[in-house]
Amino acid sequence: LTTNNISDSQVLGDLLNQIPLDEQIDSVYTDGAYDTKQCRQVIADRQAYAVIPPRKNAKPWKDNKVHSRERNELLRTVKRFGRTLWKKWSGYH
Repeated sequence: LTTNNISDSQVLGDLLNQIPLDEQIDSVYTDGAYDTKQCRQVIADRQAYAVIPPRKNAKPWKDNKVHSRERNELLRTVKRFGRTLWKKWSGYH
């Protein structure tokens, strides 16, 4: 839980750090509030797969980092096939 001046996404790293580094994390499922470069980088740093729906007003990210390219591909998929179908494919719901 966070106070009203700190977003949940800002503490994702602290949450993941509660899991020992020698314990593998396969996937991290979050809601669209975590659709940030920082959150995706924190998840990638733990060699885990981020399952995060893009925000409804999401725009492609311009940098060429792996997590940005993956997120941009996700954005294209959601726009083409719809959020509901993506959620089924990804196991999000």
